[in-house]
Amino acid sequence: MKLTTLALSLALGLGAAHAAEAPAARPKPFLWENATVYFLLTDRFSNAYTGNDLAYDRQKDAAPLRGYMGGDLAGVINKINDGYFDSLGVTALWVTPPVEQIHGSTDEGTGKSYAFHGYWASDFTAVDANLGNENDFRNLVDAAHAHGIRVLLDVVMNHTGPVTEEDPVWPSDWVRTAPECTYKTAKTTIECTLVKNLPDFLTESDEPVELPERLMAKWQREGRFEQEVKSLNEFFSRTGYPRAPRYYLIKWHTDWIRKYGVDGFRADTVKHVEAKVWKELQKEAVIAFDDWKKANPEKKLGDDKFYMTAEVYNYKVSDGLYHDLGGGQSVNYYQANFNSMINFGLVKDAEQDYETLFSSYSNAMHGGRLNGHSVLNYLDSHDDGAPFDPSRKKPFESANKLLLAPGAAQIYYGDETARRLDVAEASGDAKLRSFMNWNELEQNAVRNGNKIADVRAHWAKLGLFRKAHVAVGAGVHQQLQAKPYIFKRTYDQDGVRDKVVVALDLPTTKATTINLHGVFANGQRVKDYYSGKTAVVRGGAVNFGTRNALVLIGQE
Repeated sequence: MKLTTLALSLALGLGAAHAAEAPAARPKPFLWENATVYFLLTDRFSNAYTGNDLAYDRQKDAAPLRGYMGGDLAGVINKINDGYFDSLGVTALWVTPPVEQIHGSTDEGTGKSYAFHGYWASDFTAVDANLGNENDFRNLVDAAHAHGIRVLLDVVMNHTGPVTEEDPVWPSDWVRTAPECTYKTAKTTIECTLVKNLPDFLTESDEPVELPERLMAKWQREGRFEQEVKSLNEFFSRTGYPRAPRYYLIKWHTDWIRKYGVDGFRADTVKHVEAKVWKELQKEAVIAFDDWKKANPEKKLGDDKFYMTAEVYNYKVSDGLYHDLGGGQSVNYYQANFNSMINFGLVKDAEQDYETLFSSYSNAMHGGRLNGHSVLNYLDSHDDGAPFDPSRKKPFESANKLLLAPGAAQIYYGDETARRLDVAEASGDAKLRSFMNWNELEQNAVRNGNKIADVRAHWAKLGLFRKAHVAVGAGVHQQLQAKPYIFKRTYDQDGVRDKVVVALDLPTTKATTINLHGVFANGQRVKDYYSGKTAVVRGGAVNFGTRNALVLIGQE
């Protein structure tokens, strides 16, 4: 299905008011602390070209939702160009690793599994043919940038892909194949394999190693051996690093920045790699980003620095700056030069009432345990087996709690279309990874009494509000009134000033007058980003004449 931007707006019921607000008079300020990140599994999102659905002789013999389904980079590009992400207010796109994966399959007791998810790398220097080619990836980044959307690349420093008949193990001076992690101390979390048959890179080693013969032979067949070796020689000559495994990986990962201009990394399995390694990666990433911006001044989106967010499994806001690795050892990953941590805690915290949730997060980030640092919130993902609302019974509440929580927000593909996360025929994390439910959106299907298009429109209005106002995610939260629940967010840093007022759970039987508690002055015209209506503040209050449960107030 391919919707034009106009058709999409009509299908989603966003209305003329929202369509009219898309072209801005000047670019809105962007802060990673307020980013709305859309996370998608490329193979599961949109299939533009069926000719690459099964590359490298892969087969359709996988267990349910554990094989390739055909999504590709070109499909994502189509959705960017159609304005799909623009209409959601998305400001950053996180794509799973596009690097070439193991060709074969594994049997994990659940049936055959393939590397459609991108976390079983075979060659970090190539695009997996199932997803497309280098030009496709370059076009994806360029298309995103043309729409003002940053691109986060998912990178893996911890492990290779599993060993199969088609995919031999890397040399023993590159990886360990035992012991399995027991997660009791830093050592038993880092110097070990995550699971059986997932070789672990020796990232602690400083010993020089030769390129794997298998990789060299592959490059020879592809006619790029001399080019790759020359590039490696230049990297090691410039940096003076020993040719140890982690420095090859750092070079290969940062090449994706230097070649294509990705704006940030989402780092996978962070606590399973030494903290110093992430500092080394960030150092080279910054250099590569500067090189790309100098070479492509017309393509860069701004002067923001390279961004890195850390996936430290089970990290939560209440941990503050330090994450416990056991055995009396904890790590401050912000000191390892990460800009934010993925917050695994919102899944449970979202069971709290709005004020408890919002005030605790704001207090932590503004003067509390996080001391000025930010997080990336989510309610569900590709590997969290206990999402907030797997059967999608609470899609409106989910949107409110994710997109209005202090911090950056990660939408998992299909959150906005109530894509189910409890697929009966699949098992384990495969339940979370069905193909994007475009057909349900197109047909305006009903789930749990809610029309999919209405759900999508709700998420879009909140997303556009976030995009227009950095105070939503980056500002300081303060409750103004308990019933009906009204709060404000204010931001004032580095010459950027912004403020908003939000009213939640309003009665829908009548138009409500909202007390602004002095946030906006009498005579000021303000906008409700939910209805698209404007009104003038009178007597310290405003009434938009709407009967919505949610009002999102800010100045245009």
